[in-house]
Amino acid sequence: MNNLFKNNTILLWKGYAMGLIFVFAFFFLTGCGFFGSLPDIQELENPKSNLASEIYSADGVLLGKYFIDNRTNVEFKDLPDDLVQALISTEDERFFKHSGIDIKATLRAVLLLGKEGGGSTITQQLAKNMFNNTGRKNIFKRIIEKAQEYIIAIQLEKRYTKEEIIAMYFNTVDFVNHAVGIHSASHVYFNKQPKDLKVEEAAVLVGMLKAPSAYNPRGNPKDSKARRNVVLGQMVKNKYLTQNQYKELSAKDIVLDFTPINHVEGLAPYFRDILAQELKTFFKNNPKQDGSTYNLYKDGLKIYTTIDSKLQQYAEESVKEHLSSYQKLFSEQYKGSNVFNSGLGKERLQHAKVNSERYRRLLDEGLSKNDIEEIFNTKNKMKVFSWKGEKDTVMTPLDSIKYHMLFLQTGFMAMDPENGYIRAWVGGIDFKYFKFDHVNINTKRQVGSTYKPVLYTLAVDNGWSPCISVPAGTVTIGDWTVSGSGGVKTLKRCLATSDNGCAAYLVQQLGASAMVEMGERMGIKTKLPAYPAIALGAGDISLFEMVTAYSCFPSGGIRSEPIMLTRVEDKNGNVIKLFISKRIEAFGSNTAYKMINLMQGVIEPGGTGNRLKRNYNMGQLEMAGKTGTTNKNVDAWFMGYTPKLVAGVWVGNDEQFLRFRTTYLGQGASAALPIWGNFFQKVVRDPKFKDIEQAKFFTPTDTTLIQNVCQDDSENFYDGFAPLEEMSLESQF
Repeated sequence: MNNLFKNNTILLWKGYAMGLIFVFAFFFLTGCGFFGSLPDIQELENPKSNLASEIYSADGVLLGKYFIDNRTNVEFKDLPDDLVQALISTEDERFFKHSGIDIKATLRAVLLLGKEGGGSTITQQLAKNMFNNTGRKNIFKRIIEKAQEYIIAIQLEKRYTKEEIIAMYFNTVDFVNHAVGIHSASHVYFNKQPKDLKVEEAAVLVGMLKAPSAYNPRGNPKDSKARRNVVLGQMVKNKYLTQNQYKELSAKDIVLDFTPINHVEGLAPYFRDILAQELKTFFKNNPKQDGSTYNLYKDGLKIYTTIDSKLQQYAEESVKEHLSSYQKLFSEQYKGSNVFNSGLGKERLQHAKVNSERYRRLLDEGLSKNDIEEIFNTKNKMKVFSWKGEKDTVMTPLDSIKYHMLFLQTGFMAMDPENGYIRAWVGGIDFKYFKFDHVNINTKRQVGSTYKPVLYTLAVDNGWSPCISVPAGTVTIGDWTVSGSGGVKTLKRCLATSDNGCAAYLVQQLGASAMVEMGERMGIKTKLPAYPAIALGAGDISLFEMVTAYSCFPSGGIRSEPIMLTRVEDKNGNVIKLFISKRIEAFGSNTAYKMINLMQGVIEPGGTGNRLKRNYNMGQLEMAGKTGTTNKNVDAWFMGYTPKLVAGVWVGNDEQFLRFRTTYLGQGASAALPIWGNFFQKVVRDPKFKDIEQAKFFTPTDTTLIQNVCQDDSENFYDGFAPLEEMSLESQF
């Protein structure tokens, strides 16, 4: 009996020793990378991760981010005590007492088969998030991963303080909804910095750590609230909160300020898209010191733009306010129409269909064209754009293309004429559904009569006075004939009424080549043919270029090249590049002063833009501008400026065969000017922009001009709706 007991005891000790040897060998081999490589010392001290690049407005507002993972690192000092205590109380009560592994919690997890938590410390969870986050289901592989986590956790504890580990942990957690890390999560769910989180908000985010989707406050508010209260209860247990505080906080509903960060929502999405293209080109030509290229989506850059967030907001609101109602008038024309059943409409619909993302995807999947046609003519559930918000509906994919093709589009750009800072940029009506940008320098449309100020600038720069009278009758240049209103008019009245006869007479006297050259001096980079018809706006030019050209007037003849950026910094705050606009003299300040006076006539009674003063309360704002309408009402324009801000608007349809059927509705004064008017009306009402409202146009160097400003007899001016601007190009092209 004694021998049997002795033998069993020896076997027990041998088994125990063998077990220890096995465990030590297992961990030794794991540490040596036998079961898979582990991060080396350099990786542990400099963990790699994708950091989002942040885009800021000139007034310090976060416009958006470029990211693979929407993550911005924070330091421990940026974390409120409520958040830290919520984390420790819920996830790792003995965090400050262990060295990476909590033996007590681990044994409890083993004995209870994980029913009361997995026993992982915050450091272990960090190790998993940073280096070993595969989530394997195979039990043997999971045991290996767990051992790797232990080893990495111990290494992390050796190299980082407890505070650094907490900050790193919060920086690596995925809170879903494109929110990686506590900085992004605070913005996405509560629209605030982490340091500004209330205790109950901190508890919501810590509660999500157990299962981010299951306890998402937006998708599952009931479960999220219950989990939040568990966190608050743990904070009571750990003596951070009192029972009375728990009672008060746990009764509160979760109040979100959900502010998603993605590439299609938020302020200035068209601007951000164009900016990304510009930055990629810049980084390609300006590499890092080691020769590598900055990665916009991974390097955590800080991008400071020229956009003013309030002006951008007013621009987007103005577009929506006008076009959401004006669209009804446009759509009414095509109600019950067969415009897509034959001719050009049928051709353009087919083009839109075969170039759609859905069509290309189905082709890639190997479907035949007959099968694809059947799919495009089969009704199904889908979301479509509407001015009242995204709409759920049932229609065929082909009908959805028709539906979206009928929407009016727009481009709006505002710029500071003194420094070239682009202050607002609206490239279209909705970036999610309509990606095409109508401000971009590569997007060109016929500009109509908004080009006439270029011709008039040439005339004034060559000594023509705003008061000089010119014939406004029929003019023939070669085989091109233009009919005006007849009689004679002062130059100021010619421009105010947008008389085509006057413009034709001027280009006949001054030459088309000189006119085009003046446009180039003013910033029009498009190579226009030196045809007389360009005087009436027959050329295709971008809104970007037109705003640049008009900026020469309030700045005294100086052209400032538009810029989007003021500076770019790396993730450590080192300046990569400062940006300054180039300033070039296009013409003299006296010419600029005369042109301002000429163009103020456009918005006075009798001018084509007279409704600007009549219909909008602009306070004491000084302004000037020009309307523009192209043949058959395809394009509507209004270009205008104040002493401190120049802005341009284009309205039309991407498909030029879809247009207003009457000039009364399709002219620039009706379709485009109201956006400009809405925008500046908002600006003058905002105390922040008092300087814009109160600014005065500059004084000319030749002060005699002030006394010799042309005062027109207005008895023949048409003081009603703006005169029509239908132009005649006939055989020029």
